[in-house]
Amino acid sequence: MADTEPRPPFKDQPQMRPPGRTAEMRPRPDHGETSYRGSGRLAGKAAIITGGDSGIGRAVAIAYAREGADVLIAYLDEHEDARDTARLVEEAGRKAVLVAADISQAARCREIVDRAVEAFGRIDVLVNNAAHQMSFEAIDEISDEEWDYTFRTNIFSMFYLSKAAAAHMAPGAAIINTASVNADAPSPQLLAYATTKGAIQNFTGGLAQLLAEKGIRVNCVAPGPIWTPLIPSTMPPEKVEHFGQNYPMGRPGQPKELAPVYVMLASDEASYVSGATVAVTGGKPIL
Repeated sequence: MADTEPRPPFKDQPQMRPPGRTAEMRPRPDHGETSYRGSGRLAGKAAIITGGDSGIGRAVAIAYAREGADVLIAYLDEHEDARDTARLVEEAGRKAVLVAADISQAARCREIVDRAVEAFGRIDVLVNNAAHQMSFEAIDEISDEEWDYTFRTNIFSMFYLSKAAAAHMAPGAAIINTASVNADAPSPQLLAYATTKGAIQNFTGGLAQLLAEKGIRVNCVAPGPIWTPLIPSTMPPEKVEHFGQNYPMGRPGQPKELAPVYVMLASDEASYVSGATVAVTGGKPIL
């Protein structure tokens, strides 16, 4: 099948602040709204997806719902995007719960888990996907507050959420963390973000061993450049214009191209897959 996905150069499209808005993107990201077809691989399961309003999180929410799972969508403050994602989940015949929360705060992470247990009575899948990033040309441009917030959002939250969710998970449950190609090939302009992604990969490997005796699997997905609102809202225009061009496939990935991996890792078919990093990088190898 020919590769017909959008390719750079992309138009100048600055957004005011992260994590950005889907409606302002040109071209619009493809989350699988018209293409993903489910086959019952997650029937009867209940999932939490952080950053589920847009980008990779939205694609995963759509796929999970069409595979038969109810979904709690945790997001920061992108209410319009979150409502759109919830609508797509409900159109698939599944229950959608929206929770606006700053996951850099431990108490809010515990509230997310409590809401899921209240709504679904169980937690089968936790997708730790939400992230914060900003671009900086020099280390002295990164404030202490920026460094702290990046770590609290990207890695502290995974500890808070995983710890709270594991108490409600039965054998066969899965935790899936979103890492990045930056874990192995860090971009210097994304120093804080890239450092957290390396931590996420290590956290995943350790937690997989810690939870194995409980029958809970833990894996991570390492995306390459993916066309999401986080890109125009956190990167300079010249980076956005050529985003993904230097990867072997010559383009960024679309969120829909990540979703099948998250489905596989959440499904019972991956019963012996734990502690793994699955790269989705458009041909760029990771170590």
